[in-house]
Amino acid sequence: MTGADDDDLDRLADELESARQDLPRDGSRLAGWLDVMGARGASDLLLLAGEPPVLRVHGSIVRVGQAPLDSVDVEEMVLPLMPPHARQAYQARGSADASHRVSGLGRFRVNLHRERGRAAAAIRMLPSRAPTLASLSLPAGADLLSRLTRGLVIVGGATGSGKTTTIAALIEEINRRDAKHIITIEDPIEYEHVNQSSVIQQVEVGIDAPDFPTALRSALRQAPDVIVIGEMRDPETMQIALAAGETGHLVLTSLHTTDVPSTIGRLTDSFPAERQPTIRQDIAAALSAVFVQGLLPAAAGGLVPAAELLVVGYGARQHIRRNTLQHLHQEITISRKQGSFTLEESLARLVKAGKVSRDDAALRANHPDDFAHALG
Repeated sequence: MTGADDDDLDRLADELESARQDLPRDGSRLAGWLDVMGARGASDLLLLAGEPPVLRVHGSIVRVGQAPLDSVDVEEMVLPLMPPHARQAYQARGSADASHRVSGLGRFRVNLHRERGRAAAAIRMLPSRAPTLASLSLPAGADLLSRLTRGLVIVGGATGSGKTTTIAALIEEINRRDAKHIITIEDPIEYEHVNQSSVIQQVEVGIDAPDFPTALRSALRQAPDVIVIGEMRDPETMQIALAAGETGHLVLTSLHTTDVPSTIGRLTDSFPAERQPTIRQDIAAALSAVFVQGLLPAAAGGLVPAAELLVVGYGARQHIRRNTLQHLHQEITISRKQGSFTLEESLARLVKAGKVSRDDAALRANHPDDFAHALG
């Protein structure tokens, strides 16, 4: 940001602060900060006790306004915008998610939580349209995930790595190309899809269904071709998703993981030890692909994705059944003809294209020797 941009932002924030005493202590105060977000092209608004509101603008953290908020400020601004189920979740568990729409401005994902015993909120502006695969600069070959017709497909990655955005782009690709019945189950809905070749139903947990398992069971009775589960958070949802993938549906979902073996391990470890041998059999039968992505600094500024993809075949299924997950990296290299590629190959392509530095890429490589070999 330039100095002029900073001055404009401070001036806008000061104007809002000057009117602060005249605003009621409810969601209308937050509406003013959402306007500031839109005016400055901010991606996130952070509300923390002891700090003035904080924006993330072009990746940078910018404090706006002068007066710090307190815990009551945060709750009284955000709670009125949360639906009843989210308010109850916040009171019971100290954290809740919801979506919020502002006419003429757009949609926002709202997370209200507690830190150090005080209320805090993270609010993200959501894009007005779902992205295309081409717009995400994902590694070549990622579109294969949209062409699978059955089985469980897991998109893994750390928090903030773009898993939800990738899944939304895969839905858009199917929607553009194929006449399918797609059902998404999300908490909350982040990207709204417009029917093209496909027909899409979007179910929001807490609004349209009480929980993920109930929504998923209902979806299976609606003759879907594709089911999208925003995130598998509990063993019951995982078990139903595995059954759906094994019985002919394409199931897309996400998990917080770091690589292909940890993705399978995370799924298995969600179940009690005595059930894990059976669950490994279910995973081996249902799983079609695992795609794990991360973001790293781009040479031209911003972030660029790198990823690894395992298209699950006979060898991978055997390793899953035997719990020899350490061999899955080798299975990726063996199944290149089926579309698999390693993280190291993805990183090497980025370096060769001048999109990232060799040093940054090397820091992300899980297998340094493979990375060096891929660079030639």
